[in-house]
Amino acid sequence: MTNSMNVDKYYVGVDLGGTKILCGVFTSELEFIGKAKKTTKPERGYTVVKERIVRCIREAVDECDLELKHIRAIGIGSPGSIDEDKGSVIFAANLNWTNAPLREDIQKRMKIPVFVENDCTVCTLGIYERELKCEPVSMVGIYLGTGIGGGLIIDRKVFSGFNNTAGEIGHMIIDVGGPRCTCGNKGCFEALASRTAIYNKLREAMNAGQETVLEELTSADLKKMKSGDLKKAIKQGDRLVETVVAEVAEYTGIAVANVINLLNPEAVVLGGGLIEALSESMMEIIEKTAREYAFSGAGKGVKILPSRLGDNAGIVGAAVFARNRAG
Repeated sequence: MTNSMNVDKYYVGVDLGGTKILCGVFTSELEFIGKAKKTTKPERGYTVVKERIVRCIREAVDECDLELKHIRAIGIGSPGSIDEDKGSVIFAANLNWTNAPLREDIQKRMKIPVFVENDCTVCTLGIYERELKCEPVSMVGIYLGTGIGGGLIIDRKVFSGFNNTAGEIGHMIIDVGGPRCTCGNKGCFEALASRTAIYNKLREAMNAGQETVLEELTSADLKKMKSGDLKKAIKQGDRLVETVVAEVAEYTGIAVANVINLLNPEAVVLGGGLIEALSESMMEIIEKTAREYAFSGAGKGVKILPSRLGDNAGIVGAAVFARNRAG
């Protein structure tokens, strides 16, 4: 909390996810002031989620002893494909939204300029500015969680592609004969290395008679499994979880190699809940595999590293996006 009023402009960054809404307040220099958090409850529909975003923003601002009049702009990182000009969510599967006028609706309620962008894109923007200090000319962000997303910085600018869909790294085909992805294709990176993929692999192994301490950690409901539970299981010597996580890390390394071969960025930064919880178990395998599969010479000097921002990457990036767009 702060009582300081010597900064004229504050920005709110909103990280909108399928399970939680996180709102952070920042100065124009990206100094973190405070935040608030709410569950998303997407099953209740767009109108309810929209109101929960508004309440979360108000609570975050109040937590900082500020008023809405002190906020210059609000940035929102939303899952799905985004019409950046309109600030609408064209489609977001985990929210069950189609053509949701998010910018217009939030701006109408808050009376503050609102800017909306894809959540992985704003995470990449936040990492690029806060962690990498805007030094690399190019970088790629890869985020492993319930699904897998990505973001691209090329020539020091966010690259969104012709149809604003660039960065869908999770739907890069790794194994054409692999498991079916939620997008309908087979063998997507997301179907092989996301937390959902880990759940599916573990469930299949358990049905075949293999044992895991996750049954105890999740009270026999594996659907409640979190990334932190996987870390606990490995620390307890769970060989099944260790094997599955190592396999996921190897697939991730192959994906990183593909990105290096295609774009040859200066840095590849990995984030998301899986990396935050399992960096010690995964990063060595990811980097080793990536360098093995990268085209000869392509990986030389390319940094492959985990993000240190963790859960705050989204709100930092959304605040950066709001500041850049609002001026």
